[in-house]
Amino acid sequence: MRKVGLFEAKQKLSELVERAGRGEKIGITKRGKLTAVMGPAPETTNVDEIFDAIERIRKKTKPHPGITTKDLIEEGRR
Repeated sequence: MRKVGLFEAKQKLSELVERAGRGEKIGITKRGKLTAVMGPAPETTNVDEIFDAIERIRKKTKPHPGITTKDLIEEGRR
């Protein structure tokens, strides 16, 4: 991990953000003490992909004949 002082980090913020975006971790120090670490943002999942996956699972799951939602709720309370 590369460490830079706060003053230098302010001067080179754009460069440091680019480097962090490429996967490098950068430590920011204040008076010689590590106070923050900058790194790549976590990968995000598309919300539409999540709902599509839920819909695929829902379509594969067959309801149990003769069992109502109320029955399932009551079962969960036991």
